[in-house]
Amino acid sequence: MDDIPPLLPQNPTKLIDQLRTLIRKQNKAWATEKTYVLWVKRFIRFHKYKHPDTMGEIEIEQFLTHLSIQRHCTPSTQATALNALIFLYKRFLKREVIDLNYTPAKRNRRVPVVFSSQEAKAVIDQLNGEKQLMAMLMYGAGLRVSECLRLRVKDVDFGRNEITIRSGKGNKDRITMLPELSVEQLHEQISHVAFVHQNDSRAGHGEVFMPFALARKYPSDAVSLHWQFLFPANNTSLDPRDGRTKRHHRHQSFIQRAVKQAIREVGIHKQANCHTFRHSFATHLLERGYDIRTIQTLLGHADVSTTEIYTHVLNRGGFGVKSPID
Repeated sequence: MDDIPPLLPQNPTKLIDQLRTLIRKQNKAWATEKTYVLWVKRFIRFHKYKHPDTMGEIEIEQFLTHLSIQRHCTPSTQATALNALIFLYKRFLKREVIDLNYTPAKRNRRVPVVFSSQEAKAVIDQLNGEKQLMAMLMYGAGLRVSECLRLRVKDVDFGRNEITIRSGKGNKDRITMLPELSVEQLHEQISHVAFVHQNDSRAGHGEVFMPFALARKYPSDAVSLHWQFLFPANNTSLDPRDGRTKRHHRHQSFIQRAVKQAIREVGIHKQANCHTFRHSFATHLLERGYDIRTIQTLLGHADVSTTEIYTHVLNRGGFGVKSPID
């Protein structure tokens, strides 16, 4: 249950706990909390564990320059670190940070790795059971691996052929397509979830983790089938917030290792992984002539410029021009 925020003391005294408390008061996503805390800890370690209140612009500049010069980080990584430190000083310590002068990381936008349609099918065919269904959803609906694993039974709408993604990147909800090819396996998977949930309920732990305060607001929903995870873990575990035994979803490594192995077995020599299915989803829709704004919505991108990176994958190498040697 590493994607569930742990409980914090009611009156936190440690800096990191106080920072976490503020982040949660602002209703930021758990992924954002983890990222901000990670970079604040790295910043403090870099400056030999000085308290942030004794530091300021100079120390921030030194740290960001270190990331660029010594660590050779990407611009996005450096920007994430900057966002975390700005939050620390402006929101938490109530201090303005102005006129930062640091060495920016070099911008080197990479073209995403993409499967061909035949490669995507070969990798999916190499998998079986839950793993195959997960891969089908990542490729067929453009899901991130974390979004796929967090799906609940209620998020699949067979009547409207839709999948609802809850609290995706940026803590936003969105709706994407339900691939027709996955419908039969999804029905079988839900039957499996119902069987597992029935056994858990008989054993006295049919409850599932509920986001926000829904467990208190709708206590009966925590033991209902429609709130159960679509890909339940093999074993139950303890919820870090209340200590109750619950069945969470599969861990990311369950599908990540399987996809890596499948890629090797079918002989694909690319730096590919689960996220390559999402890249392929977007690229193949563009190749078929679908509007980039529609694809932006399906992917959940806030800015269309993020989606436009996939246009650089189309016909790359010759822009559709046939080589004279051919």
